[in-house]
Amino acid sequence: MSSKTNRGIFQIGDVLNNTYRIDKVLGLGGTSEVYRAKSEISGRVVAVKALRTEFSRDEAFLALMTREEEMREIRHDAIVRYYDNQRTDDGHVYLVMDYVDGPGLDRKLKDGGMSAEDLLIVARRVAEGLVAAHRKNIVHRDLSPDNIILRDGDPNDAVIIDFGIAKDTNPGAETIVGNEFAGKYAYAAPEQLSGQTDARADIYALGALLLSTFRGKKPNIGNNLMDVVKIKAQPLDTNGVPEPLKSLIDRMTTPDRAHRLQTAQAVLDALAPADAPDDDRTVVVRRIAPDPTPEAPTVTQAPVAPAETTPPSAAPPKRRGIVPILAVLAVAAMGAGAYVSGALDGLFGPRYPVVDPYTLVVSRAENEQPLAVGHVPSESARDALDSLVGQSGGTTELTLATGDIPSSWDADVLRLVDAVSHLPDWRVHADAQRVQISGLTYDKTEQDTLTAALTDGEIKGALDVVARIDLGPRFLDPQTLAPILQAHQNCGDLQVMDAPLTGYPNGGQVVVAGRLESAATRDSLSDQLTEAIGDRSLALEVDILNPTLCLIDGVLPNVPEAGVGIDFKNGADGALNATGDFYVGQNPVIEVIVPPEMTEGYLFVSALDVSGNVFHLLPNLFMTDNSLADLRAGREGDLRLRVAHSAADGQDGSKLAFLVDDTSLGKTKIIVIHSDRQIFDGLRPTTESAGGYADALAQRLGSLNSLDSRILTTLER
Repeated sequence: MSSKTNRGIFQIGDVLNNTYRIDKVLGLGGTSEVYRAKSEISGRVVAVKALRTEFSRDEAFLALMTREEEMREIRHDAIVRYYDNQRTDDGHVYLVMDYVDGPGLDRKLKDGGMSAEDLLIVARRVAEGLVAAHRKNIVHRDLSPDNIILRDGDPNDAVIIDFGIAKDTNPGAETIVGNEFAGKYAYAAPEQLSGQTDARADIYALGALLLSTFRGKKPNIGNNLMDVVKIKAQPLDTNGVPEPLKSLIDRMTTPDRAHRLQTAQAVLDALAPADAPDDDRTVVVRRIAPDPTPEAPTVTQAPVAPAETTPPSAAPPKRRGIVPILAVLAVAAMGAGAYVSGALDGLFGPRYPVVDPYTLVVSRAENEQPLAVGHVPSESARDALDSLVGQSGGTTELTLATGDIPSSWDADVLRLVDAVSHLPDWRVHADAQRVQISGLTYDKTEQDTLTAALTDGEIKGALDVVARIDLGPRFLDPQTLAPILQAHQNCGDLQVMDAPLTGYPNGGQVVVAGRLESAATRDSLSDQLTEAIGDRSLALEVDILNPTLCLIDGVLPNVPEAGVGIDFKNGADGALNATGDFYVGQNPVIEVIVPPEMTEGYLFVSALDVSGNVFHLLPNLFMTDNSLADLRAGREGDLRLRVAHSAADGQDGSKLAFLVDDTSLGKTKIIVIHSDRQIFDGLRPTTESAGGYADALAQRLGSLNSLDSRILTTLER
């Protein structure tokens, strides 16, 4: 039994949009898959990135794909060339981009690392690409060794790929996406943990991945988020890295982004030879501002001209009005001091810094402790979250802050968190007024009622809530279905077809194939599997036989067919019955057509009916000789043997004939076995029980060359 593979969105040989023929799978991820394809028109080789079915209608994922498509505006050899998004007729969304053939830095890392000299070349090349991207205000946010490919293995031809960070909902995934954080913990800049991302985050990530690729070892980021925060606050250990790579990495990965190399162009300048002409150097002008958090400095390609001085003949500035201005400043200073000291809290409330975006993520992965990270507007909200998370042994990293949020924000968010906190796996992501909630339950009723309550009920308060509660598990291990299959196996093995190595995701399809002896068994199997697989569809590709057929099939070996034909005719008029359906009172005539190449050995023909009886059509008391040589008697070509005759021909008792009655309606299987020698010790009775025949088959003397079969169905009018 065959079933279309369920391992990928596209199959080798598929042609997309009448243009791109898929010829290789490059990678299968949790949300998307990447393929190599060739244009049928131009012959150009491209890469195709496709969203999985369950994400192709999700606006958030489509937005990320669109973000990658916008990268086509950037033309630089160090950045993969993007083309456009397309959608197939069945709804799959895919993005076409250049195919970059060569190893990624992740492969170099696994193979033991790269030399400092080659990595300096890679650093220059990637920095050049980042200059082009940052000029368009596009920050990668997820630079890591697997996102840099060495075309043809050449460090001089490094290419940055994957500018669209895919949202990963897999439990334990290292990449988090949203306004609060994007990037892999191992290479992310410290400020990304609190949602602050600009071009300097890419500078940090590039330095971190250069260090890892040199050492041939992934960074140590600890075992939990608290470890990550502590480790990220420390400078990277560059001991043993040769100069000038060491100093470059140190300057790129300073934890405080204000003291880091500020632009990709600054990285290029740091890589420039010391004797480069001044006109070729980039001058960094640091802007002095009262804001204690320095912004990324302005970069210009020209030398800075000396500041102009006031000509000696210029009149000195007048001092009129300076006293009133100082008085105003003094009053302002007194007010600011009172505000900062808290003396005015009674009038204005507590003073917290204003943040934008205003985010809070409270989550718990299955079998893990909960975690709360982000902003809260009050001490009471902070204390409530500390208590809720702490009761389950979790941790919090909460910052008191002011933002553009409804006045009931803290109470509304706390209600939402409380509503899902009993689930085994859940996540509440508040981005100002918008809240995204995901969760997992093993109860279908709870899935429906909780989804409705979160999105339509009063529980959401003033917030805009989008909720998705999955029916678990999120990834179904095919082995968990084995007990159900074993309990229903009454006609050979039942098998799960093309099960994904990582398990079935929610929204996937479970295909079970095999044979069963009754429709009642199939219905029971369907009910139990449907309950067990949760938010997945079920396809049962099973044949319903009968107990007799199942018993015999259990002892027959898996031998090939030989092309022996089986024809059914109506005994009354000799007309061909193409369907094999016969009604009560009708007389089936059965003929076996032996192909020309089958000239030696022995033929065995039997009918296995629904009542548990086996009728031996050849050999039997009416036709004792089943030798092919004797049956052919020198005739060549197709040999047509009638093994069940019309009622008229069987009236004299010399031939076997049947009439359909209402005692054994259902499927009868006609089987034709070809063997080199006799397989039974003596002649079998014309009619015997299925059990007796099964025992005889199990002890057969000869080996079987082939087995052909066809179903004859008896019906009531």
